[in-house]
Amino acid sequence: MTDNMRRSRTLNSRRSFLRKGLAVGGAGAVSAGLLANGMPAFAQEKHKGLDRGDIAILRFLAAAEIIETDLWQQYNELGGIQDSEVPGGSGNPTYTAALKNLDGDMDQYIHDNTDDEISHFRFINAFLMANGAPPVNLDRFRTLPSSKATGAQQIGRLTNLMQLTVDTSWWTRYRSSTKNPDFGDTFPQAVPDLFSGQFPAIPRNDGDLTPPKHIQAIANTAAFHFGFIEQGGTSLYPSLAQRVSNPVVLRILLSIGPTETAHFQTWHDKAGNAVTADNPLAPAPLTDPTNGLTFPDLNSPPFGGEDFQTNLIMPEPTIFLSRKFPPCSIIRPTRTFGAAMAAANALIADGLFIGQPREFFKVLRELAERADEARRQV
Repeated sequence: MTDNMRRSRTLNSRRSFLRKGLAVGGAGAVSAGLLANGMPAFAQEKHKGLDRGDIAILRFLAAAEIIETDLWQQYNELGGIQDSEVPGGSGNPTYTAALKNLDGDMDQYIHDNTDDEISHFRFINAFLMANGAPPVNLDRFRTLPSSKATGAQQIGRLTNLMQLTVDTSWWTRYRSSTKNPDFGDTFPQAVPDLFSGQFPAIPRNDGDLTPPKHIQAIANTAAFHFGFIEQGGTSLYPSLAQRVSNPVVLRILLSIGPTETAHFQTWHDKAGNAVTADNPLAPAPLTDPTNGLTFPDLNSPPFGGEDFQTNLIMPEPTIFLSRKFPPCSIIRPTRTFGAAMAAANALIADGLFIGQPREFFKVLRELAERADEARRQV
């Protein structure tokens, strides 16, 4: 009983912190025009029945999409297409050219991914507001510095792309036919160096634009980071969908989640072009002469073979639910226990929030904890 009373006081304290810590409404969350002109159906249908769990899941997903939007906007300012759909920045020709060594349409793909993430967080926040629930606004944490390279806006950021520790085990995880993280299995790093240090995924200033192998290594880092970010969303939506109660909220998760998978498969393909000797403009192995970061040729020993073949971009069939069943091509992981906190911790370990105050981490983990506490009500 004493433990329950303590837990109740702790939860009340945390909820009070969230109410004070996250602004309700505001231009950074969703515009009034969006609700008035873009979402009339919600106001007319007046969907009811959103329990605390559904709201907690949507709020965590809104925060995740805001974070994704912030990092993708930085990529787009320097390496994407600047237009009215994704405003801000003016482009950096040298960085863009290094990205295009991996695929001639990289700038378009970056632009479209950015546009998608913007639409996700605006939609989720609008749906929350239309149902009487508070949206998420992280604007007061936009204090991290921008890149000083030509093309970047000089505004406050939520995320850091200049000191990343990129987990590249997603590459080997999706190529394994015998292992699944839902069973506790672990996977080797495709690019070990990226996971053992801190490296920029965008030029920090114009000094990073040379020598050519340095800026190419930065572009290659970005390519693997794109895959890391989007495989997280690919798993997060089906994992949390298993805890949703309201059928409309379930529809939202089942509709947005597959777009994250579409993003991931695109970036899986482009990362493969960063680690193959077949690309004459960005051949692997590639070693950055300024810091020793090496991208191996994954088609050659000690890699090579079917598991590391760089033109594989579809999930290999693997064990699912039980080892007694035959292998199945699946998204992995999809275990729902602790899914939100695992996603938050992965973003933190990535280095995205280097420089953020302790309060930011407390807010993010609180949102994740509330989402993980949701239980499907039948």
